Amino acid sequence: MSLSSESYSRQSFVEFALQERVLRFGEFMTKSGRLSPYFFNAGLFNHGASVARLGEFYAQALIDAGIEFDMLFGPAYKGIPLATTAAIALSARRGASQPSVPFAFNRKEVKAHGEGGVLVGAPLQGNVVIIDDVITAGTSVNESVDIISQSGAKPVAVLIALDRMERAGPDDALSAHSAVQEVSQMHGIPVVAIANLEDILALIATHQTFSQYEAAVKAYRARYGI
Repeated sequence: MSLSSESYSRQSFVEFALQERVLRFGEFMTKSGRLSPYFFNAGLFNHGASVARLGEFYAQALIDAGIEFDMLFGPAYKGIPLATTAAIALSARRGASQPSVPFAFNRKEVKAHGEGGVLVGAPLQGNVVIIDDVITAGTSVNESVDIISQSGAKPVAVLIALDRMERAGPDDALSAHSAVQEVSQMHGIPVVAIANLEDILALIATHQTFSQYEAAVKAYRARYGI
């Protein structure tokens, strides 16, 4: 069943991520070497029902953002199933009277046989929305923008699951803006998130089960956040 705009909420997504253990609290070493009190791993949306529901959240967030688009693009590797499930959810909402939503993705390695190349799926054309899980350094988005632009299409937005609202760089030289803000400014396109760190803090504040992590999450945000 599709989510309605009334039942969709950022808070319900955070609760969904907790149920699937995609969002966890504790002590986690991030890729950047920081010790984070929470961790979000979209790869743990790893069964049919959870991925289907995830697609509904992506679809609703994109619809709510009011962005005009023609197709979706998922950067390898995590972006591939994300773009797929979002395209399925969006197509279901359009119904049989409207065109289905096309999507494409890239390979990490160039294929030398068969159709060859690095692109798989529908031809890149028109306004393209990039679908990913989070933005840490912006590398996959930068590569996606290049691929889309070189194909003659136009990247118009990035849609992610969670905005950590976190600055990049070493502790003594943190960026002025968050990774999400820098990507948006660099490419001149909006970055839409299903939920963000403020939504996680709101959940902690209203669920006694997670109250023990509130101080650590707030301290982490004070040090690295915006």
